Amino acid sequence: MHILVTGGGGFVGGYVVDLLLERGYAVRSLGRSPQPALAAKGVEVCCGDIADARAVGAAVQGVDAVFHVAAKAGVWGSWESYYRANVVGTQNVVEACRRHGVGRLVHTSTPSVVFNRQPFTGQGNELPYGSNWLCHYAHTKAIAEQAALAVNTESLRVVALRPHLVFGPGDPHLLPRVVASVKAGRLKIVGNGRNRVDVSFVQDVAAAHLAAFDALAAGRGAGQAYFISQGKPVALWPWLNQVLEGLGHPPLKKKMPLPLAYAAGGLAELVWKLFRKSGEPPITRFVAVELAKDHYFDLTAARRELGFQPAYSMQAALSATIADLKARGC
Repeated sequence: MHILVTGGGGFVGGYVVDLLLERGYAVRSLGRSPQPALAAKGVEVCCGDIADARAVGAAVQGVDAVFHVAAKAGVWGSWESYYRANVVGTQNVVEACRRHGVGRLVHTSTPSVVFNRQPFTGQGNELPYGSNWLCHYAHTKAIAEQAALAVNTESLRVVALRPHLVFGPGDPHLLPRVVASVKAGRLKIVGNGRNRVDVSFVQDVAAAHLAAFDALAAGRGAGQAYFISQGKPVALWPWLNQVLEGLGHPPLKKKMPLPLAYAAGGLAELVWKLFRKSGEPPITRFVAVELAKDHYFDLTAARRELGFQPAYSMQAALSATIADLKARGC
C-alpha cells in the first residue's frame, strides 16, 4: 500500500510516518523542504507548497490513502497566510484525492475549531463549530475541517481528528515556547490557576491516526470528527510546573487575572499590527482565554468508533518529554 503524509517532516507527521513504515507501507511525504532524515528512512520525499495545487496533485497521484497533517499553526500571522496553508491547502488535498481515486483520507484538525471564548468541560461531538474567533488558526482550521468532511463518500472515506495540546519528544512548539517564556520572565498564571485541560502525547496522537485509518477501512468513522487526548484532563498550571521543575526551573507562582491578561493581549496585538513587528506578540487574547479556562473533551466516540485508547501513562509521557527537553537544553 502506498500512502502520502502531508507534513511528514513535522512533529506529528513524523510520528505518523514512523508508524506507517513499521507496518511495511510505502510512504511518501510532501513538504516544503528536502527532508533528508525522512529520505534516509526510505520515505519518498516530494518538495512543494501545500497551497500549490499542482504540487499536491503530483504528490497524491499513485497513492492509496492520504494523511493530511500539514498546516500553519501558531496564533499570529496574516489571514492570507493561514487561509492559504489551512484552507486552500486542504481544498487542494481533497480535490487531488477525488481526482486520483484515493480511498481514505485522515485529516488532522484541532479542538480549536469549536472555540467560542467559553470553557469546555467534557463535551463531545455534539459541539457546534466555533464563533467569536480570536485567531486565524482556529478559524481557518474550522473551515478546513468542514471542507474535508464535506467530500466524504463511499469511494473517498474521510475522518478528522482533533488532538489537543500535543507534546512529547521532538516538540518544536508547545513546551519549548513555555520554557522560553519562563526564562524571559514573561509567563504568569492566568486566572485562578485551577483550570483543567486535555493534553495529548504525540505517540498516542500518531496511533490515533492509524486507528482512524483502520476504522475507515472497516466502515467506521467516515464523515466524522473526533477529539483526541490522553483521556483525562490535567490541572494546567501544576502540570506545567511539573515540567518546569523536572527541567530545573522554578515553578510559576505569580498570577494575572484573565481580564487583565485579555486586555494586555489586545494591546499587544494592536502594537504588532500598527508597527508590523516580527514574530508573535508575548500574549494575545486567544492565548489569554486558553490559559485561563477549562478546555477538555469527551473521548467516548473515539474509543467506541475508532478503537482509540491512549497507551502511555502521563508519568511515562512526561518522563520521555522532560528527558528530551533536557537534551535540547530547554
